[in-house]
Amino acid sequence: MATVNAEKDLRKQLLALLKEAQAHATFDDAIADFPAAKRGVVPEGLPYSAWQLLEHLRIAQRDILEFSTNEDGHYEELKWPEGYWPKEAEPSTAKAWDESITAIKEDLGEFEKLVEKGDLHTPFPWGQGQNLLREVLLVADHSAYHVGELIMLRRLLGIWK
Repeated sequence: MATVNAEKDLRKQLLALLKEAQAHATFDDAIADFPAAKRGVVPEGLPYSAWQLLEHLRIAQRDILEFSTNEDGHYEELKWPEGYWPKEAEPSTAKAWDESITAIKEDLGEFEKLVEKGDLHTPFPWGQGQNLLREVLLVADHSAYHVGELIMLRRLLGIWK
């Protein structure tokens, strides 16, 4: 069993992993000043637009949050892959981009609260051995992967630094 100091340090490191740049660009870096006219463009050689990546991040993170907080037993697994990826290359409205970003940040804030106070180690009764630690690492890993893709997409579109 981890000591109190080790547990506190683990939580500190997990929060840093979720919130800080660490060894890569942040979500905020990847979406900063993203031109509205480019959000629905699918660059040659890629299967998706920035909008589809953004929505995939939102949907997947929300799904992991719902799974991680499933005490009431109402979690329903999405069908892969169609449940996790939007079909439309472009946002349906001008506000949809900003609403997706807001939802991502709000759900990430919920994960931060779970890291601060939740039981990181005990497997969820509703899962197959998953625990909060695994789900937080999954969110961080998944986000870092797709943030990198957003930056690559921006490079292909000629809109990266």
